[in-house]
Amino acid sequence: MAIITKYLFFLLPFFILGCKSSQQKGDTFYFGGNIITMEDDFPQVDALVVKGGKILFVGSRKEAAPYVGENTKQIDLKGKTLLPGFIDAHGHITSRAGMQQAIDLSPSPYGTVNSIPDLQKTILSVIKRTKLGTSVPVLGNGYDDAIMREHRHPTRQELDAISTTNPIIVIHASGHASVANSAMLKLLGITENVKDPEGGHYGRSPDNRLNGKLEENASFAALVKLTNMIPKPQQAKNELSQSLKDFVKAQDEWLSYGQTTICDGRSMGVGVGLLKEAASKNLLKADVVYFPDFEANKAEWKSFKPSYMKYEKRLKFGGFKFSDDGSPQGKTAWLTEPYLVPPEGQPADYKGFPIFSDQTLYNDLKTVFSNHITAQLHVNGDAAIDQALRVIGRLKAEGIYKPELRATLIHVQNSRPDHIAKIKDIGVIPSYFSSHVYLWGDWHYQSVFGPKRAAFISPAQSAKKAGILFTIHHDSSVTPPDLLTGVYAAVNRTTRSGMLLGPDERIDVRDALKAITINAAYQYQEEKDKGSLKKGKLADLVILDQNPLTINPQKLRDIKVIETIKEGNTVFKRN
Repeated sequence: MAIITKYLFFLLPFFILGCKSSQQKGDTFYFGGNIITMEDDFPQVDALVVKGGKILFVGSRKEAAPYVGENTKQIDLKGKTLLPGFIDAHGHITSRAGMQQAIDLSPSPYGTVNSIPDLQKTILSVIKRTKLGTSVPVLGNGYDDAIMREHRHPTRQELDAISTTNPIIVIHASGHASVANSAMLKLLGITENVKDPEGGHYGRSPDNRLNGKLEENASFAALVKLTNMIPKPQQAKNELSQSLKDFVKAQDEWLSYGQTTICDGRSMGVGVGLLKEAASKNLLKADVVYFPDFEANKAEWKSFKPSYMKYEKRLKFGGFKFSDDGSPQGKTAWLTEPYLVPPEGQPADYKGFPIFSDQTLYNDLKTVFSNHITAQLHVNGDAAIDQALRVIGRLKAEGIYKPELRATLIHVQNSRPDHIAKIKDIGVIPSYFSSHVYLWGDWHYQSVFGPKRAAFISPAQSAKKAGILFTIHHDSSVTPPDLLTGVYAAVNRTTRSGMLLGPDERIDVRDALKAITINAAYQYQEEKDKGSLKKGKLADLVILDQNPLTINPQKLRDIKVIETIKEGNTVFKRN
């Protein structure tokens, strides 16, 4: 009996290993390409095995063998590159969804509207092609005075030249301004004696008449009112509403750019309801993190608290959003020094304007942080950055803000060198809209900030040197949900004209990729589950046609997403 027991004891490890081996065969085995992990201890490996939506093994192909069984699907990457799924650190998917029915007025490189005549022609052609009724409202989105030939906004009169009966409103690429024709102003009840709202402005011509331009809260209020006035289309029973169809279309766009976690960075109006309805109908293919605008949801902010940092059918309330100023390319951001060239109708000392007073921001952030909820703060101009750091610094000194909340400063465009140490000391995360360097760098250099200030936009290298974790975002629908252009811009610091803007702020490709993977996961307090290829993490993956670490950095924008995989399941595949 003792001998049998002895042999059983000797054989027991083999039985255990055999059972374990049979239980640990993967669902999918990836090999034959470049597998970039975003883990410093093992930055690149030969093989990855997925089981049950999670990563089972990461390492060499030889060591992967025990995890590969006869039912394991084997994927030969054939030289392509596998990375963690990209994470959208700040975007606006409900806004992008809401613009699916708008006329696309984007300039190059994403569109073709590069002048005011282009804009007029595009809108008029849609009106004629769709045989739109003479009084039906028309919505256009994405015009950009920074890129259009005239370098100015269209006027009320130029939109009247398209139609005097169709109410027309066109939204600036930044989302922070719009222009309406006379019929739209009349429809919205905006009269010549209208007063500027707090945090907003109505543009006027030299004779003090409205020129159709609406900025910040004036524009937001007009768009909300217009949305509420447009009747909802009828739908058949069990058919998705148009809003949900538009959401699905927008989500597919995010997936085509390799993102497995999506952000709704300022949920307003019907946005929260749309997200919850999409989740309830199991329409979310990726995880979606939403940040309701605090001011717009102030009366019912407590209703969000039970859902904080909890995914329910792929939807998570990630904190509140505060928009502290406007857009630098639209010249509504709040600066400490005047714009190099002020916008039309503004004096030479124009510096933009704030949305909040210090006291309002303090009171609201105190409410949020006291309840252990984080926040994203939109701060573009250096005066807005100063305000955010001043207020959060005060709350930290009072023991209310704690760095573990990971509050995030969004955009941080017109940053100054002295901000870097303050950001580190207070313990907030800067999220840079690095695509600005490429898309609007020439405009910032020539018209917005001038050479010195423009050279320090999106200062990722300064943040890295200071030991500050940072992320990179695309801010869609300001641009398409295109993170690789952000990577390209952060690495090269090259403008559209080919000018090198702020070469000292260039970062290497690996750091730029970390900013859209592991760093973004940290920002969302999800670094234990996402952002790198490591055993036990979710199998959120993206396959690229080229290796971003080895190609010419000037070619980074040319990389194509071949496949996007969420928890082991393909959610996008390029034909």
